[in-house]
Amino acid sequence: MKEAFEYARAKYRELGVDVDAAIATLKSVHLGLHCWQGDDVGGFEHEGAELAGGGIQVTGNYPGKARTLAELRADLDKAFSLVPGTHRLNLHACYADFSKTGFADRDALEPAHFDSWIEWASKRGIKIDFNATIFSHPKADSGFTLSSKDPGVRKFWIEHTKRARKIAAYIGEKQGSPCVHNIWIPDGSKDIPVDRMGHRKLLKESLDEILSVKYSRDHVRDAVESKLFGIGSEAFVVGSHEFYMGYALTGDPMLCLDMGHFHLTESVADKISSVFLFQDELLLHVSRPIRWDSDHVVIQSDELKSLMEELVRSGALPKTHLGLDFFDATINRLGAYAIGARATLKALLEALLEPRALLMKYEEAGNGFARLATLEEAKTLPLGAVWDAYCESAKVPTDRQLVEEVSAYERDVQSGRH
Repeated sequence: MKEAFEYARAKYRELGVDVDAAIATLKSVHLGLHCWQGDDVGGFEHEGAELAGGGIQVTGNYPGKARTLAELRADLDKAFSLVPGTHRLNLHACYADFSKTGFADRDALEPAHFDSWIEWASKRGIKIDFNATIFSHPKADSGFTLSSKDPGVRKFWIEHTKRARKIAAYIGEKQGSPCVHNIWIPDGSKDIPVDRMGHRKLLKESLDEILSVKYSRDHVRDAVESKLFGIGSEAFVVGSHEFYMGYALTGDPMLCLDMGHFHLTESVADKISSVFLFQDELLLHVSRPIRWDSDHVVIQSDELKSLMEELVRSGALPKTHLGLDFFDATINRLGAYAIGARATLKALLEALLEPRALLMKYEEAGNGFARLATLEEAKTLPLGAVWDAYCESAKVPTDRQLVEEVSAYERDVQSGRH
């Protein structure tokens, strides 16, 4: 491995790339591993809780699903041990811990319901980000939440989101690092609506009320997430990209761009440079859609490669919060965590190893041939040797060792869950 790494370092050096600097930058990136991959977005509000509605669907019933907070945390411990670097936990409100307080509905959640998560993360040197859970609840059954024309429903979700922001600020203060709080709603209709404007006005009013409570940016950073369509909202989604882009430009929150929330031929990478001309920071949800927002496990796809290239090329990486957002119950859930997180980091490493100085020299000179030839050459550079060396230095499995690591955990831990 050492010989392979030295060969790779020399090959990259020929193109003016400093491998050690690229690895140092990669080490500074903190992915947000999403808690909901471990239990199929069910949460633990009630025994045997299952995902229900809200434009989200998890397919598969592979054995070993986490059934309790303890099991989910054990799986997360293992997942973090398989990913090089120091990363964050992305937590949804439906994962509250009621063991000491008794159940509280979402409009009654308090910071105390997440103290055990803060303690768990602190012991591991992990920071937490947070999300209001505005789906999978009887008061979301109509298909509308923050934009509902029912004042009682709307009031419930406004109160929940206010409390979620309060919890996020509490977490951020406790951990000494801003907690990113993201708002996504499933609101929309299956068929053609007449009053689009009415629902969008209500959503704006709800967000204005929610965000009227000010917290220190040292404690919480707000984000709003758009979507093209979902199950049950094929004809109309209230929180469209245009809506949230406009809202973010006139208010406090940053945009959240989810790779699965746009048309399949639409490039999220192409949006990066435009967003950063008008916003100081961005939240990205890394996912993989297949024909629709299917939240497949992230792999080193062309779309992911382009996204990471643009983050590096535009200088946006230090100002971008990277969170994972996928869920697959057709394969081992721990394996899904590991594949997705590692693919994201590998794609970023490849972008950091791009010979940008040489490419820019050709581009500025108008030499399109040399630029394209160099881009093609870069595709076969020995990225794998650099990645293996990074994994070894971080004391995590290489790609070749990953299958056995996950298989052993499935055999020793997950197979006992029935």
